[in-house]
Amino acid sequence: MSNFNRRNILNGFFWRFAERCGAQGVSAVVSVILARLLAPEAYGTIALITVFTGILQIFVDGGMGNALIQKKDADDLDFSSVFYFNVAVCLLLYAAMFFAAPFIASFYRDPGLTSLIRVLSLTLIISGIKNVQQAYVSRTMQFRRFFASTLAGTAGAAVLGVSMALMGFGVWALAAQQILNITVDTIVLWLTVKWYPKRMFSLKRLKSMLGYGWKLLVSGLLDRIYNELRQLIIGKIYSPSDLAYYNQGQQFPCFLITNINTSIDSVLFPAMSDRQGSPSEIRSMMRRSVKTSAYIMAPLMTGAVASAVPLIRLLLTERWLSCAPFLRVFCVTYMFYPIHTANLNAMKAMGRSDLFLKLELWKKAVGMAALFVSMRHGVLAMAYSLLAESVASQFINSWPNRTLLNYSCLEQIKDIMPAVFLAVSMGICISPIPRLALPDAATLLIMAALGSLLYIGGSWLFKLEAFEYILDILKSVMGKRGKEM
Repeated sequence: MSNFNRRNILNGFFWRFAERCGAQGVSAVVSVILARLLAPEAYGTIALITVFTGILQIFVDGGMGNALIQKKDADDLDFSSVFYFNVAVCLLLYAAMFFAAPFIASFYRDPGLTSLIRVLSLTLIISGIKNVQQAYVSRTMQFRRFFASTLAGTAGAAVLGVSMALMGFGVWALAAQQILNITVDTIVLWLTVKWYPKRMFSLKRLKSMLGYGWKLLVSGLLDRIYNELRQLIIGKIYSPSDLAYYNQGQQFPCFLITNINTSIDSVLFPAMSDRQGSPSEIRSMMRRSVKTSAYIMAPLMTGAVASAVPLIRLLLTERWLSCAPFLRVFCVTYMFYPIHTANLNAMKAMGRSDLFLKLELWKKAVGMAALFVSMRHGVLAMAYSLLAESVASQFINSWPNRTLLNYSCLEQIKDIMPAVFLAVSMGICISPIPRLALPDAATLLIMAALGSLLYIGGSWLFKLEAFEYILDILKSVMGKRGKEM
């Protein structure tokens, strides 16, 4: 019997969302504490290194995790073959970073980066050990396992990072935090998931999955290189402080998008893969995802745009106010990100990784043009170019599903517009509140309360479909909990 019935999908989303909220909530609190203890230059240094480790992380998976989830009849031989392949690749990647570290440090004219690069690159090996376990959990809908492993890693890393920052370790506090996080996460996952690699390997099986996975690998690599290229340009042309403001401006919207998009994406892709022979069912699931994600993301992002200054001043202090313009731009940029991934998940689930790669090439051609035009006009102009690319990508990503699923870009826009218009109206209504010169905490509480009242009240008044769907889910969950009690 399939694991992908409505109850299991909702249960999977609940645990994935709880895991993301818990982990990101702890990380956000720790980031606020560390931002008060460490200089912006420390964050800039870590950002420079993660340009390289982030790109190599794409090779850790190589699209093979997605291939295991998408394959209808994946068994122990498939999982074991991918596991050994991943570990071998990760060892080679670490060796490459170890020997390249002095040259990277020389590029940035900072000899101290050598040891930092070699230590942080250990995360590549640990990720390779964890990757197949993650695919197994997603395929079997055991998302409760992620909840335990992620929270354990995040909590342990939080204690270590803050302790080292208080003791004056500077940038090493951030490095140690990253390493301990992924190490504890991996250990707990291995202890709780009842799958371990067997003494078996099939090159034939591996090649068949590589045929699907390599296109996702190249797509992910293009996307990561493009995103990290921005970091490289800012770090090289501008100052580490500029890079820190850019990254901190991304952090809050990324916190929100990671929680919601990862929760939806993790459950939606395996569920769609299970229905890969029925385009009508995939269309129905995708449409529900588009409406629901837009309904959730639109008010959160518009609220953050309206409250940017008091939010940053309260959480990060006055010295970080320069990142407020970046926060506003990135909130608008990421508002519709879950819709991008819903389109892409549908293509992946139907085995069309070839289309996935073609779309990535088109998007990056547009993005590179925008990047090279904007880089001459300052860091904020580069942020705006990412917004322009996001709008163009929405049309590009939705184009194939016009024929694959009979779900065009125009239909998708119609589906999200009610939530967007309501959220923008709410944002306009609460935007004058910071001018009252109240304490920042009071300002944010008033904005959140009034914004929630306006948005939920408007949803009820206009009978938004996504609002009623979420109410049905809550009633179902509460009814189930009541019966269990």
